[in-house]
Order: sequence, then C-alpha cells, then structure tokens
Amino acid sequence: MQAKVLSICTAVALAVCGLTSPAMAQSNARMVGPEQIQSYWIMLNTKVDADIPNSGSNMDKPGCVAVSFLIGSDGVPQNVTVRKVVPQSGLDAVAKSVVNNFRYGPALKNNTHEPVNTYFIVPFNLPADPAQRQSITNACKLTGYDQA
Repeated sequence: MQAKVLSICTAVALAVCGLTSPAMAQSNARMVGPEQIQSYWIMLNTKVDADIPNSGSNMDKPGCVAVSFLIGSDGVPQNVTVRKVVPQSGLDAVAKSVVNNFRYGPALKNNTHEPVNTYFIVPFNLPADPAQRQSITNACKLTGYDQA
C-alpha cells in the first residue's frame, strides 16, 4: 500500500511540475503586436535568409503571410506558426523560414528577458502604390496581440 501511495504522489508531483514547464510559461506569455514589439525585443538581424521553393501556387501575386511566434528568453523564435496567407499561395513556407531565422536582443525595458508572443507580416510582391501596399498587409493583421 505504501509503495502505491508513493507512486501516486510521484505522479502528482510530476503532473504539478509539468504545469510549470517552459511550454506552459510560453502559453502564458504576454501578447505583443508588431507595433509594440520594440518595447520588449529588438531585432538583431541586418539580413535574413529564406528557403524559397522553385515553384508553387500564386508565387508571383501580391500578398502577405502572418506568422505568429514566441520570442523566448534567449531571443530566438519558438512555436513559429503560419496563421494567415492572403491570397492562398505557396509562400507560407518561405515566410515561416524567414521568421525562424530572426534573432532578438532584449530592449532596455525588458531587462528580465521576458518571453512574448507576437507575430510578423511577411509581404510578397507588393505594388509601388503605398495605399495598395497597406491594403494588402492589413489583410494579414491578427487580433489579440494588444497586451503591451
């Protein structure tokens, strides 16, 4: 009986430890929109490489891809997820590879290196007209990222 109680206690302890795992901390991270991200994290990249496929649908059309991710305490994107592609195209993998290559340093306000959830809009083939450009990228905006 004592061994069974001990194994139940061990299982409960493991379950409780699992609640405070990094994955759980990430889901509780502040949600910060692209407009406010520089208050928490500064992008360090001066250029970013991308994996570009040889072919795919709508690869030459104007559009955008919204990619959500968590900036971890080390400044590296985690849980990189394509959330919106406008119009549907084969550019989602390109956008995901771009974001996976981002690197960030903490802003002065973020001296504890607080992880934050955010997103980035990767534009493709945008027209020269500023109004048209804005209209296309607005289609990829995500809601719920305003806890800054």
